[in-house]
Amino acid sequence: MSKICPGCESDEVSKYGKRVNKFKPAVQRYYCKVCSKQFEEIADFKYQAKRFDRVIKRAIVTPDKHFPLHDQRAINVVCKAIEMIRPDIYIDLGDTGEWELFSSHHWKSLDRPPDHMLIPMLDMEVDKVNKGMDQIDESLNNAGCKDRHFIQGNHEVWLDTFSHKETRPRFLTENALKLKERGYEYHPYFRKKPLKIGKLNFTHGHRTGMHHAKAHLMMYGESVIYGHTHDLQRHTHTALGGTISAWSLGCLKDIEADEDWLRGNLTNWNHSFAVVDWFDNGDFKVDVVEIVNGRTTLWGQIIDGNS
Repeated sequence: MSKICPGCESDEVSKYGKRVNKFKPAVQRYYCKVCSKQFEEIADFKYQAKRFDRVIKRAIVTPDKHFPLHDQRAINVVCKAIEMIRPDIYIDLGDTGEWELFSSHHWKSLDRPPDHMLIPMLDMEVDKVNKGMDQIDESLNNAGCKDRHFIQGNHEVWLDTFSHKETRPRFLTENALKLKERGYEYHPYFRKKPLKIGKLNFTHGHRTGMHHAKAHLMMYGESVIYGHTHDLQRHTHTALGGTISAWSLGCLKDIEADEDWLRGNLTNWNHSFAVVDWFDNGDFKVDVVEIVNGRTTLWGQIIDGNS
């Protein structure tokens, strides 16, 4: 790894002898050809900090939002967190829209209106989801985050199914959400290999049930973060080869609203997102940030989404 000058951050440095101490190992010294600063390999703390910064990537990962059935306070928290930590990468785990009118389930017990009435309704739903994404994209722009990933959720699959059936390509997920225009790399739902950065995988999620984190870990055999289930869960497995984990990230949906399909049942849904740091060898650290009544703490600071 090339050495970086702590003064000007240039990599045009050369060895400049060693500082010798008969009681300790010799310490290599360096000379910067740009600013003429001399520094040591280990002793210069500032140098070490700058070098360390260069081998880490940081991401914010957000789960199911279900615009326009989202929790605005939770979205506010996410936007403030993005602008606070200024991530290198942003990952949307899908089910970004509710897409109720695109679902065949919605029309099973209802008479589907004729196209001249239905299409404007669908356009309105697309517009509402785009306005939700606009909030997050504005914060990403403010933070200078350009590496963006959109992982299609099962609700977005409803868009594609409708689009193919009705031959209306503008309702395909990547077209309806203007993903190319927004600068997102698109990862369709039906792919065997999920998005992988370093040693960590990202997917929308395919398993449910009481032990869905364990089911996802067994399915992939590698560490994975997913959404889909709307609750918080982690399962870890350690073997001779090391430790792997699966994280379920909850959701950013309005969890207080009554929904008929729940039939009055209580849920264990939670609001949260994740901050992920990668080290230079692909190792990573996951911090799951839970949002409670529109507030959370991050890096010792309170983030309040109520204002």
